[in-house]
Amino acid sequence: MEGFGGMFGDPEELNKRMQEFAESMQGQQRVAVADNAIQLAVGMTVAAINRVNVQGTPEQQAEQIRSVMAVVFPEAVTLVREARQGL
Repeated sequence: MEGFGGMFGDPEELNKRMQEFAESMQGQQRVAVADNAIQLAVGMTVAAINRVNVQGTPEQQAEQIRSVMAVVFPEAVTLVREARQGL
């Protein structure tokens, strides 16, 4: 049976192409979600570091920043990993 008077050719071929298109769109959507997650993770990290009131010597300041990163970075990594997995 040719849909629309054969205007689109073989219906099975059309169905196959539509499935390929849908899969492509889903892949692009996953990439977009992962990109947004990366941007969010970077934003969270920067915001957390900006809230730190660093004081003391440069070494003490570096340790304060590292302490914040030790808390924030694993959360950011988890966010990005889950986005890439499509969760």
